[in-house]
Amino acid sequence: MKLHIRIALFVSALSWLTPPTFAQNTPVTNPIDAPVISNVWIKATIPGSNVSAAYLRIKSAKAVRLVKAETPVAGIAELHSMNMKDGVMEMKAEDAFTVPAGNTIELKPGGMHIMLMQVARPIKVGDKVPLTLTFEGANKKPLLMKVEALARAPSGHSAH
Repeated sequence: MKLHIRIALFVSALSWLTPPTFAQNTPVTNPIDAPVISNVWIKATIPGSNVSAAYLRIKSAKAVRLVKAETPVAGIAELHSMNMKDGVMEMKAEDAFTVPAGNTIELKPGGMHIMLMQVARPIKVGDKVPLTLTFEGANKKPLLMKVEALARAPSGHSAH
């Protein structure tokens, strides 16, 4: 086999061994028009609680839809939104989050977020948690998220 073919096969094989990207404050990109993920973090669990939430920013040159999130630390990971209605904070599960072409959406406390339920063990400040985002068209983006404390939960958020 020619040397350049062997090198190409070796580089291709190495790409399968690449670990998830740690995306705390460094944008994560794959193909040139793929969504850019930044400001990634997960809230530490409160003692005795089995829920948490993940937050991040998604910027995209083309319109994309985030349709799924998965993590081995939670039995359920759902896309959620929170909105104030008649003076009461309401939270509901969403099928997808849409990022319009050339725009950014932010998943943050008190707004859109990834709700983590049935968390098997406490998630502590400083831990690193794997999370895989799936965009419409089966485009997956693995991340390694840093766990941080949420000093004060926004109104209605602590009820999860």
